[in-house]
Amino acid sequence: MKKVLLFGAFFAFLGFASFAQSAEEDVVTDEDLTKYANVEVMTSTYVENKTEELRNMILNNEVIDGGARYNEIKAAWGDEAKMEEAEVTEEEKAAYQAIKDFQDSLQDSVKEYKTELIMDDEILGAGTYNKVLAATKEDPAVKEKLDTMIAEMKAKQDAEKEDTAEATDGK
Repeated sequence: MKKVLLFGAFFAFLGFASFAQSAEEDVVTDEDLTKYANVEVMTSTYVENKTEELRNMILNNEVIDGGARYNEIKAAWGDEAKMEEAEVTEEEKAAYQAIKDFQDSLQDSVKEYKTELIMDDEILGAGTYNKVLAATKEDPAVKEKLDTMIAEMKAKQDAEKEDTAEATDGK
């Protein structure tokens, strides 16, 4: 009887230890939040760079000749009568289509980029991503802390950009 009780107590202890360990694994650390925030900032920077690339494609396009003409073509796009009225050339159609294709691919590009960051265990890792995401949904304090970290990282990054721009402007 004594052996049965000891055996039962041993398994109860193992079960408790396992529960404690899994609860410990669910705790979101500051390091987890920092990694998650870093991925959000990296993704935001990627979006900004791609948006700037799109803007440059529009403004510096020799065929379309700037934003005003781009907007004219955009307003007429898909309506042959309006396209004729705006005197859109075949060259302009091809240039506009190239810009539109790039713009349409941006969402998939951002999604792919962010997924690669999340899946990279050295950057974040899917387990950490899921753990932090769940914690932000369950606990508003965690979400607030994460948002603050992201804002601070972006502010630091913006300040570094300004310092770099000032250094290169001064030659």
